[in-house]
Amino acid sequence: MWILQAGGLANAFGNGIVLPFLIIYLHNVRGFSLGIAGLVAATNSAVALCSGFLAGSLADRIGPRSVLMVSLVVMASGISLFPLIRSPWQAFALYGLVGSGSGAFWPSQSGLLTALAPTARRHAAFAMQRVTMNLGIALGGLTGGLIASSSHPGSFTALFVLDACTFLAFLVVLARVPSPRLPEGREAGRYTDVLRDRPFMGYVLLNTAFIAAGMVAIVELLPPFAKDQAHVSETGIGLLWFLNSIVIVVAQLPVTKLAEGRRRMRGLALMGLLWAAAMLVIVAAGAWFAGVAATAVLALAVLVFGLGECLHGTIHGPLSADLAPARLLGRYMAFSSISWQIGWIVGPAFGGFLLQHAPFALWPLLAAVNVAGVVGALALERRLPGTVRRTPRSVEPVLAAAEV
Repeated sequence: MWILQAGGLANAFGNGIVLPFLIIYLHNVRGFSLGIAGLVAATNSAVALCSGFLAGSLADRIGPRSVLMVSLVVMASGISLFPLIRSPWQAFALYGLVGSGSGAFWPSQSGLLTALAPTARRHAAFAMQRVTMNLGIALGGLTGGLIASSSHPGSFTALFVLDACTFLAFLVVLARVPSPRLPEGREAGRYTDVLRDRPFMGYVLLNTAFIAAGMVAIVELLPPFAKDQAHVSETGIGLLWFLNSIVIVVAQLPVTKLAEGRRRMRGLALMGLLWAAAMLVIVAAGAWFAGVAATAVLALAVLVFGLGECLHGTIHGPLSADLAPARLLGRYMAFSSISWQIGWIVGPAFGGFLLQHAPFALWPLLAAVNVAGVVGALALERRLPGTVRRTPRSVEPVLAAAEV
């Protein structure tokens, strides 16, 4: 498990280097409109939506580790070619290639983590995954902010090459992770079996809304808004990215401990309220502040948002795994990952155009969607099986992880 977490740390470092600056690269360096840049970002998830279904099926048949290794090779190949982008079609093609690997990455990684962790410790395992990934993202975002400069296009080449190297580093690490035994009867499962699970599909739809109106906003839309409306520098954007991730690194394990024995849907409802508040702080920062002052106000927003992310990290992955029969684990985790992909299609596609034409209307709208998600989470709780409504009590693994 720790070897797997170490590989995830290296991979997350590369993602943190690139993700905050992707739309800035396409818009400010290559001259694409914000609307087109948003559509390019959405292409990744549109392609991942298709590859995720295939990856989930393959993970049930040949094992999640093999699928994960192939996905890393594909993503490294695609991102290493990003410095060659000169026209929109090239950006769409290359980000589509990266998306095909990304769609296979998330269900296979989650499936591998679930298979290696005992059932009672899944929430602790997913919490530690969120900690290591956000530590990598924090360091990556800070590093990327120091390297990237829209006035020096070559600086972005360094970002993409570093990201490709981290994918390959994770691939090397995976060679030391054992492949879990596949359960008997896995061939009999089909995606129609997952679709018939209405409570789980309702949960998938709920997570889609939260991803589109929450995660996407912070990762894809906040950096260009901060730069163009609040006049925050690239270094300031990197610091915001670092702060958001460090909040998760520091608070994830305590939040996971506090969540034990508590109702999961109420935790998601609290998350939605925190995210809605963060969106309103963001629009206030852009409307009333600029430069260093705006950076300070946005830091408050990402701090509040990060606390909500800790709740999401404690609840989302473990609940998806707990709802899945063993023989359908790969397919269930594929749907769980696809909720992210759909959110990442809708969020950048609509958010990019709204950011271009009405940037100050975007954030109140996102806050309203998060509040609607709060209502949806509370309504969904009574449809979930009673055995999964609460986070299991398993204090020792969390405390041991904290000591490490």
